[in-house]
Amino acid sequence: MPRLLAAHLLHIGALSPTPAPLPWAAPASAPAPAASWGSAEHPAGLVSATGRFSATAATALGATWFIQRAGPKERAMSRLVSALRASAAYSRRSASPTEAADAVLAVRRAARHAPARTACLEESAAAAILLATRRLAVVWCHGIAADPVRLHAWVQTVDGDTVAEPRSTLAYTPALTIGARHQQHS
Repeated sequence: MPRLLAAHLLHIGALSPTPAPLPWAAPASAPAPAASWGSAEHPAGLVSATGRFSATAATALGATWFIQRAGPKERAMSRLVSALRASAAYSRRSASPTEAADAVLAVRRAARHAPARTACLEESAAAAILLATRRLAVVWCHGIAADPVRLHAWVQTVDGDTVAEPRSTLAYTPALTIGARHQQHS
């Protein structure tokens, strides 16, 4: 270690002098969480999705899958983001927490019968698109949590409240948000 660096680390208390090298205990022992890309701790259907099946929710979910698969695989996220931006432009009023939760749960009910993968990305995008068909605004979020790196997508109200999500969603920092920032609350 360079002498200047060692002197600085000793000065700030990051190193302690010892007569001989000694092993140190880990600061806290805990099982290491597994890496996740959104579906491990946030599987579709975390909140019970009971109720009627909605053909409109199934159509929104189908549109999401189509958008993802309508071109080169490496551009799937870009296509989905473009579709979410376009659908958000048609919103006229903020969705209430109840309206937003109803949409998320309707998509989850439809996803239970789906033949394709439905995780947080598809679920949240379909819910945002479903609400946009009713001209209702929400904020679609795609975020990240660290240690280990985890990705998650969710919907929140214009006021910033997560919709039909566990409290653990608060550990995620939104990296991309789409919709409702320019909308007026009503």
